[in-house]
Amino acid sequence: MRPLFELEKTAINVDWNVLKIKRVLDTPITDGPHETPELLDEGIPFLSAESIKKGKIDFNLKRGYISREDHEKYIKKCKPQRDDIFMIKSGATTGNVAMVETDEEFSIWSPLALIRADKEIIQPKYLYYFIGSAVFREQVEISWSFGTQQNIGMKVIENLFISIPPLHLQEKLVHYIEKKVVQIDKLIEMKELNIKLLEQLRQSIITEAVTKGLIPNVKMKDSGIEWIGEIPEHWEIKKIKNIANVYSSNVDKKSVEGEKEVLLCNYVDVYYNDSITADINFMKATAKDEQIKTFTLKKHDVIITKDSESPKDIAIPTWVSQDLDGVVCGYHLSLIRCFENTLGHYLYYTLESNQIKEQFYTKANGVTRFGLSKEVIKNGLIAIPPFNEQLEIAEMLNNVNQEVRSTVEKLKMQIEKLKEYRQSLIYEAVTGKIDVRDMELDEVR
Repeated sequence: MRPLFELEKTAINVDWNVLKIKRVLDTPITDGPHETPELLDEGIPFLSAESIKKGKIDFNLKRGYISREDHEKYIKKCKPQRDDIFMIKSGATTGNVAMVETDEEFSIWSPLALIRADKEIIQPKYLYYFIGSAVFREQVEISWSFGTQQNIGMKVIENLFISIPPLHLQEKLVHYIEKKVVQIDKLIEMKELNIKLLEQLRQSIITEAVTKGLIPNVKMKDSGIEWIGEIPEHWEIKKIKNIANVYSSNVDKKSVEGEKEVLLCNYVDVYYNDSITADINFMKATAKDEQIKTFTLKKHDVIITKDSESPKDIAIPTWVSQDLDGVVCGYHLSLIRCFENTLGHYLYYTLESNQIKEQFYTKANGVTRFGLSKEVIKNGLIAIPPFNEQLEIAEMLNNVNQEVRSTVEKLKMQIEKLKEYRQSLIYEAVTGKIDVRDMELDEVR
């Protein structure tokens, strides 16, 4: 097998070598146990793939704790230590890496491969940056196989290629990379903080509008509901069942002979869209006549997710901005259709308020998935102003929503460009395209 990249023979990298990664390791690549240990409330931390986040090990995301006895058994095969590198070798995040930066005692499970540098040949940090680079990732993706999920064998990893300069240049390159990466990561953190603050501002504006209204100095009264607080005196507190019909959809993804073909608005469509429009690429399904009659989407319908793997991901609402003939509300969703004098778009923003949604979280039940029954939705409490105020509030919040979403999308695009720049910089450094030979260490630190 030839390397998937070639070093350009210039004065910069004349002393560089391209080797199989096994030639620069202190020990053969190994992994954790292939058995499932008993997890305890305390003991030795036990880590798996979910602990590898953004190039770091997050001990808060450990699988659990194992006994001292199990730990002593597992470390006979695989004993993690500072400067080791972990690569995820199976599952959706195959190829992601992190470095051990602690002396804490812990064990790892089989989805993680442990890679240990031979420090006489290669700096652990240089090895970490190389196997986290795009040039190595490309080799991983070409080499992995698929069963029930993507995976890559340890012997396969050992035979992938790495380019290495002399040790003194590795040290300079590591310092150069880290200096630049810190600068880039600070910019990313600032933009991520701006996104968080914008979302908090959006939530604050929504909650204020759907519980206090837009009229300044209006006379208030106690709503009698702790999480709603005071509301304008002329507003009412009502259960959703008193302002709308609530339907729990039973239209699934199957195509059944004899039923009519429809387009299905499903969980993903609701989760990722503020409003449901004809522009969405709905999947095809079939439905019975009575299902089509009940669940065909109409303007100002509100759709709410009714189950999820997380209680915080139920009660995600969206609203239908236009009549959608041929599109029906799918399984895992509840459809709310407001009566006269209640505006669906206003109800959508009410359900967008975390303060209002909190009542649903406390009533979500589940084992592997959390569920929100139709009855719980029907008995949800919201503050209702007169219809003309509902219109004004919905219009104002729609403008706020669009402005915030537009700004957030721009920030996300900037973050992606910064991440691409960081990857490009690391790639150029570990493939000899950046000349640090004449730089003093103080310059690259």
